[in-house]
Amino acid sequence: MCGRYVATRSPQDLAQLFHVTEWTPTEALAPNWNVAPTDDVWAVLERTPRDGDGAATPVRELRPLRWGLVPSWAKDPKTGARMINARVETVHEKPAFRRAFVTRRCLLPADGFYEWQPGKDPATGKVRKQPYFIHPEDEKVMALAGLYEYWRDPAVTRDDDPAAWLVTCTIITTEATDAAGRVHPRMPLALTEDHYEAWLDPAHRDPDELRALLGRPADGHLRARPVSTAVNNVRNNGPHLLDPVSP
Repeated sequence: MCGRYVATRSPQDLAQLFHVTEWTPTEALAPNWNVAPTDDVWAVLERTPRDGDGAATPVRELRPLRWGLVPSWAKDPKTGARMINARVETVHEKPAFRRAFVTRRCLLPADGFYEWQPGKDPATGKVRKQPYFIHPEDEKVMALAGLYEYWRDPAVTRDDDPAAWLVTCTIITTEATDAAGRVHPRMPLALTEDHYEAWLDPAHRDPDELRALLGRPADGHLRARPVSTAVNNVRNNGPHLLDPVSP
C-alpha cells in the first residue's frame, strides 16, 4: 500500500511541470513531509467545461483534493479513510473505483513515499517497524496514478454551495519491485510524461489501454533509506523527517 508520502513542490512548480492551464492562486497547500490519509493534496486532472457544447477541449487543472476516496453512493464520508489505495489488479472491477477509473483519473505529484519494514529493536529485542523513505534516484517529481470522485453532502440543500461537494482521491498500487520491494510488498504506480495526456483524458475509457499506461515509479530506479520513527506520528512534519538514520 501507500499510506504516507511527501509532497513539497509549490503549485507554481507543479503547474509548470504538468503543463497546467487552470489553477487558483488563492488555493494554497503548505509543503508536506508527512502526507497522511484525509489530508488535502495537490492533484492534476482534466475536466470538460460545464458550459461546453460536447466538443469542448478538456482543461488541465491543478487543485487540492482530500486523500481517501469517497464513492458517490457512500452514506458517510468517513469511508474515505479506508480507501486511500486502489489495487491495479482489481481497480476496474471494484464498485468503489470502477466508475472513476473510466472517467475521473488524476496525477498526484510526490517527492517520494514511506513504507515500513518489520524488524527487531537491537536494544530490546522487541518487534518494531522501521520506516523507509523511497524516492527516485534522480530526485524528479513522481506522478502517482490516482482517481478522484465527487460526493454530494445531503445535509446541504443548495448545489451551488461549495460545502455541498467533497472531492476526494485515491492512489493506485501494484506489487512492489526493486528498492521498494525490499521494504514492502506493495507500492504506488506512476506515469511517465509521455502518458500524462492519455491518462488524464476523460474521453479515454478503455480499461486495458489505461492499465497499460501505468508503470513503476521512476521506472524502478528508486532509493530507499531508513528514516526516524518520528514519521510514525502524523503530527510531526518538516524536512528533518527525511534525514537518514541507522536502521
